[in-house]
Amino acid sequence: MAAATQVWNCCERRRLARLILGALLLSGVAQTQAAIELKGWLEWVHEVQMRVLENGLVQEVAVSAGQHVGKGALLLRMDQREAQARVLEARARVARSLVEVEDAARALARAKELFDRGLIASEELKDAELAQAAANAQEQAAAATEAAAAVALEHTELRAPFDGIVVARNAWNGAVIYKTLQQEPLILFAPDDRMLARALVPINVLRSFQPGQAVKVRVNGALREARIYSLGVQAVRVEREGAVYYLDAIFERRPNEFLRPSETAQIVAP
Repeated sequence: MAAATQVWNCCERRRLARLILGALLLSGVAQTQAAIELKGWLEWVHEVQMRVLENGLVQEVAVSAGQHVGKGALLLRMDQREAQARVLEARARVARSLVEVEDAARALARAKELFDRGLIASEELKDAELAQAAANAQEQAAAATEAAAAVALEHTELRAPFDGIVVARNAWNGAVIYKTLQQEPLILFAPDDRMLARALVPINVLRSFQPGQAVKVRVNGALREARIYSLGVQAVRVEREGAVYYLDAIFERRPNEFLRPSETAQIVAP
């Protein structure tokens, strides 16, 4: 009986050891006396999917995938002729409305003079006041139309919303774009001054971290300062050993350093 019990205990210890080893391999956690190292990979902090808001013809694509550009740089321009014509038409309406406002103002001044002299009735003065109010309203409406046309003209261009990198380009000169059929973004853009190191960890490891906590990230063999950016809320997947979650650490990219998503990285915590 004692021998059987000893064999069972030995088998049970081996089974528990396999489970623990499996959990460590699943989470990519390597623990030493000094630190915990989480094996992971690099990701962009976020990506911006850029599409046009109106149908049209691509006139120019000014960038290529992998190109670094500054904030405000031109990425893509659609054919602007129709939008420019609408701006010119709106400006003409504004000019005409300003003339009508001036005419209404002169008519009202004349009506007030005649009313003060007792040559017209108060109803005629009221009509002149209403005519001036209508002219002012028309001028404001024309100005709003001009502003909307100017915005529509701006929307014929895609410009970099911040300093970053062109992740993907899905448009070429001469392509016809329908705003309701843009399955892929014309330009995929991401900031590259900072990046994320991401690891898959089990819940017990996730709970040992806090947002903003100082950690280090090892990239290309070198350690650099980082902090915990986000803790996973929903499980990425559920394995036999348990659920695993994303753990993200954010760090600054060094000047002239070109890092790509999916490159190997490690999150090192004391």
